[in-house]
Amino acid sequence: MFGIPLPWILVGLAITVFGTYRGGYHFGWEDRDKDMQVAIAKKNDEARALEQTMASKLQDHETQLRKAQDEIAKKQSAMHELARTGRLRLPAPSCPQASQSAPTPVGNTQPEQPEQSESERALISALIDIAADGDKAITKLNACAAAYNEVRNLINGQ
Repeated sequence: MFGIPLPWILVGLAITVFGTYRGGYHFGWEDRDKDMQVAIAKKNDEARALEQTMASKLQDHETQLRKAQDEIAKKQSAMHELARTGRLRLPAPSCPQASQSAPTPVGNTQPEQPEQSESERALISALIDIAADGDKAITKLNACAAAYNEVRNLINGQ
């Protein structure tokens, strides 16, 4: 009986089993890493495509906002021109109502409009500027909300 003692067989068998397990574990992680790299690359490509879509949508909204603000600026300058020429005026205070038994006046019943004063022109100009600022702010807010909703819908996949 020249055989190898039983403890050495058991140690050799344990090393073989442990080595086989360790090798399979190692190669399994490498395969998993390769699969993960492929999946990450695929997700990155999808994210880039989504990002480009969002960027183009935001650019479209920005272009629409710029056009709307240009229209507001044109309207503001046209109203300033009307105010400078005197065709845009503040309403005059109304006259008190005459009694029904009063006689009808003879002649031109429309009073001549007095020349616009400098303070009235400044007031009209300030009102035009305030209205234009409000229009710009509303337009900008609406464009921001529309862009947010569109990007949210793209991200959520709707």
